[in-house]
Amino acid sequence: QVQLVESGGGLVQAGGSLRLSCAASGRTLSRNAMGWFRQAPGKEREFVGAADYDGTNTFYSDSVKGRFTISRDNAKNTVYLQMNNLKPEDTAVYYCAQSRSIMWSTREYFYDYWGQGTQVTVSS
Repeated sequence: QVQLVESGGGLVQAGGSLRLSCAASGRTLSRNAMGWFRQAPGKEREFVGAADYDGTNTFYSDSVKGRFTISRDNAKNTVYLQMNNLKPEDTAVYYCAQSRSIMWSTREYFYDYWGQGTQVTVSS
């Protein structure tokens, strides 16, 4: 059983930055791709980005590409989401998730374990 705990969310002004962390316990993350998703009020949860098992390859949704960066420290069993130039439309609860394999996917179906989420609010 894997437990994922996100942290680092908060309130920030537009144009600001936040770094989210996702710490895992119960099992190493090093064999699995990791993804970040978000859910804004009244909307479905959407894919933000993902990194393969060692962080060599990453992929981002068009809405965050060039502003968000995923990295991972497998020695610390932690994945990060660096968010720069935040916009009000980035306001959402952000979730990290562990993929079933070393490969990432944009689809929630391929992720077995999820964190509880952390709130990010961007004011205009």
